[in-house]
Amino acid sequence: MPAIPHDLAAFLVEAKLRTYAGRDDDATMTSPLLAGSKQLEHRAPPYIYRDIYFGMGFFVGQETVSRDERVIWSMSYSGGVRAEIRDRQTFLAIYQFLRQALLGVRVEQPYRGPPLFAQADMIYRNEVEGALDRFHGVETIARLDGAKLYELRYGGGLLR
Repeated sequence: MPAIPHDLAAFLVEAKLRTYAGRDDDATMTSPLLAGSKQLEHRAPPYIYRDIYFGMGFFVGQETVSRDERVIWSMSYSGGVRAEIRDRQTFLAIYQFLRQALLGVRVEQPYRGPPLFAQADMIYRNEVEGALDRFHGVETIARLDGAKLYELRYGGGLLR
């Protein structure tokens, strides 16, 4: 098993705060590698973070970290708001809340947000198993009354 670079988790947190969580689509590249995708990037040599995803209501994507031009870590994910949610204001409120939760990403688990985050009438939960070298998890958003609004599943680790 390859050794986890000592600064990889801190770089991941920095990259996530400087892309979707912190800047939303303002961090999107104008010429993505894959047509029709959204691509977010953060560079802090020797690392390059890239997040490429497709879709909005339901989306699929992949994050990669390269070191010295070689991909060393990756996480894939898929999920989104419940299909019956079509009201634009509700849709936008869920994703705004999600970005607030994702700002709580921690070095101890630099995959998505914190284990628990609540604000106004929504609650975010993130359950993860494993470590930076190999992990999987699920994040959900629900109303305080328990009504599910959003779910995302993710997994990844060090490449070997």
